[in-house]
Amino acid sequence: MSHAAFDRVAELYRSARFAPDATVAEMRTAFAGGAGPIPGDVEATPDAVAGRPALRLRAEGGSEAGALLYLHGGGYVIGSARTGAGVAAALARRTGTTAWSLDYRLAPEHRFPDPVDDAVAAYRELLDAAGPDRLLLAGDSAGGGLAVATLVAARGLGLPMPAAVAVFSPWTDLTLSGDSIADRVGDDPLFTIDDLRGYAARYLPESGAAGAAEAAASPLASPVFADLRGLPPMFVHVGSRELLLDDAVRLAANAARADVDVVLEVAARAPHNMPTLVGVLEEADRAVERAGDFLAARLPARVGVR
Repeated sequence: MSHAAFDRVAELYRSARFAPDATVAEMRTAFAGGAGPIPGDVEATPDAVAGRPALRLRAEGGSEAGALLYLHGGGYVIGSARTGAGVAAALARRTGTTAWSLDYRLAPEHRFPDPVDDAVAAYRELLDAAGPDRLLLAGDSAGGGLAVATLVAARGLGLPMPAAVAVFSPWTDLTLSGDSIADRVGDDPLFTIDDLRGYAARYLPESGAAGAAEAAASPLASPVFADLRGLPPMFVHVGSRELLLDDAVRLAANAARADVDVVLEVAARAPHNMPTLVGVLEEADRAVERAGDFLAARLPARVGVR
């Protein structure tokens, strides 16, 4: 896609930004209204995983032998299983698996580490059902950071790792210490630094400035600071104009240093979370296809790929 086309997408992002005084309820309603399409050949069924609501997504001809856990974005404050379902469905179709898009608990009602606990519980249930070599994990934005944190937590519990993980524009540093947080200001059409600070403040514990700062730097809130040794093969996608560019770049670099098989894709001039426009934007379709191919290549051959 040309840079001019990405610029047109960026203008749409700017027009959809939340007002500075928007309430959490207003943000959730507006974000829900922007949920992308679910492919017509994918059956979406309300379900539950580890006691949390989820959408079960299975393409025609998909396999029952493989499972994919998808964690939606939204700064840990907004979003739902439905807003993550478009990418989850596309990945399920590409990998031949059944996907579950999870409704983990949201802040500020449920702060860190509640979403991590929900994701780990769902991971454990799908791990028991599918087995590690047939289980995949994916997520976007905050859900991408949560996916990596889930793996770090699961490893700490002695649980086996899945076949692979894919993350799109992952938010992996709630301390906001990446260089791109400052040098992409004004170029990122979706976020300002204050936006990210607002999401982090709602998610982190209300234990005072010191307690919040300590939580923000912990590996399960900011997995860019985690030891990534032993994690599964990882696919990372990010746009070059994002405030969160360095969250993705440092995550991939740390994975490489930890001897994790990792692919980093940086889409020049793409805005935040571009792959979530799957079904709407051709370049988003191609990015999700590449992620799906990466995931599918790590599955046993008998888990069919469409």
